[in-house]
Amino acid sequence: MRPLFAWLSLGLLVTLGSGCSMIKPAGEPKLRVVLLPQNAPDGQPRATAVEVKSGSAVLVLGKPFAVAERNDAGQLTERTATIDEIQARYAAVLKIQPPSPETLVLRFFPGTSKLTPESEAELPKLIEMARARAGGEILVVGHTDRQGTVEANDALSLKRAQAIVDLLTGQGFARDLITARGRGEREPLVPTADEVVEPRNRRAEVIVR
Repeated sequence: MRPLFAWLSLGLLVTLGSGCSMIKPAGEPKLRVVLLPQNAPDGQPRATAVEVKSGSAVLVLGKPFAVAERNDAGQLTERTATIDEIQARYAAVLKIQPPSPETLVLRFFPGTSKLTPESEAELPKLIEMARARAGGEILVVGHTDRQGTVEANDALSLKRAQAIVDLLTGQGFARDLITARGRGEREPLVPTADEVVEPRNRRAEVIVR
């Protein structure tokens, strides 16, 4: 039988050698797990790892193209594949993988959910990104700088995210596909002391996936 392939969002390729078989073979089916390279929304490499278990045997794959293989006796072995091998073996699967998420950062005037003129000029790009993935999900995460109380910044960051959600729904995007979250001052792009004004931290990150 041909192998059964599954594409997982963690950057893995999993192959079950006898997954299509109607007759259970002797011993365990062969399993192959490949850890693929993955980038964060900003395009930078993202650290990923996966733990593969077979009975008492455990392998941790922590490098791109690391491969864990289980033989019919249940034994695990690890090796590193080449890019050429992955492309040749899984060409059909790689063609159907979902595109990587896209992120756009929008900035606000101090203490408000009003976009700066520069960010307003980015709105057509955001609309184009979202429409290019019809039916995709959109996550909007609002942030603040450290001026003001934690409680006030939590509320303001959510208000900023909601303002972008309202803008998108006004353009015809389905409300149930858009999620708004507020992170307050917890995740600054530029770490500062308390009560320091930092325009780069007054933002909303719109992730289209």
